[in-house]
Amino acid sequence: MATDTLQISGLEKPVSRVALGTWAIGGWMWGGPDDDNAVRTIHAALDAGINLIDTAPVYGFGHSEEVVGRALAEKPHQAVVATKLGINWTAEEENRKLFRDSRPARIRQEVEDSLRRLRVDTIDIQQIHWPDTKTPIDESARELQKLRDEGKIRALGVSNFSPEQMDIFREVAPIATIQPPLNLFERTTEKTILPYAKEHNAVVLAYGPLCRGLLSGKMSAETAFPENDLRANDPKFIKPRFLSYLAAVDEFKEMAAQRNKSLLAFAVRWVLDRGPVIGLWGARKPEQVHGVNDVFGWSLTEDEKQKVDAILARHVPEAIDPTYMAPPERS
Repeated sequence: MATDTLQISGLEKPVSRVALGTWAIGGWMWGGPDDDNAVRTIHAALDAGINLIDTAPVYGFGHSEEVVGRALAEKPHQAVVATKLGINWTAEEENRKLFRDSRPARIRQEVEDSLRRLRVDTIDIQQIHWPDTKTPIDESARELQKLRDEGKIRALGVSNFSPEQMDIFREVAPIATIQPPLNLFERTTEKTILPYAKEHNAVVLAYGPLCRGLLSGKMSAETAFPENDLRANDPKFIKPRFLSYLAAVDEFKEMAAQRNKSLLAFAVRWVLDRGPVIGLWGARKPEQVHGVNDVFGWSLTEDEKQKVDAILARHVPEAIDPTYMAPPERS
């Protein structure tokens, strides 16, 4: 059972340092939903000691939240749920368009919708998914603080915000969590967000620690992705660059084997070793939760960390950040 935990400001109980990420459970951009398997996956995560579940309305346009709500209603639990807001979408079901929207009225509507879908009276952690530069950050923060004062939110967080944007938010409301991308291949936030989190006593919820499956160790040069899979448009998964990433993965796999660990556990452990960080372990099948406890009870040595850096310098000296995933601004 997972025992490694962190305390998040505003919450009564500590949370596991691995959280279940539920983007794929929503189905959209991941080949469609599989609700029964998703519910079993959430239950398997709870059984493994994971007590933090991260979701968002845009993960399947509310579907991921609905599945999380169903799963938690069906099983006794002590789970903490983190969700997000601030992304809106057009009405048509085919070829929906996303856009950022953190206007106060939209925030209030999203919180009410999330409460209903999750089947709860209070959201444990509410985060702005992406900054909406057309809405003053202090206005968004003020509305979230009102909702917190009303008892509908316990803790506030932001995702994909810069330190400068977080400074503006913090003038109005406290930031308990910060959610940036962080994995062996996407490390920009190491120099910016991690120091900020430490300085301001915030916990980092690192998304993509397995780099959308690249660090699962299950991909090869023959791996292909359908058009409706977001990885089909990720430069890291397009040849010839894909082959360079796979070469690095092979070396990381060897390092993990020397510690009698899976590559998944090695990759997530590297993330947790960065500081006050929780790693999001994405899964949509129960077997994908197996092995999560291999993450706990050890750390990379300094020599191993240096070897990781050398492997990256050799194979992917110019890393690609996931900026292509950012939704456009409101028109």
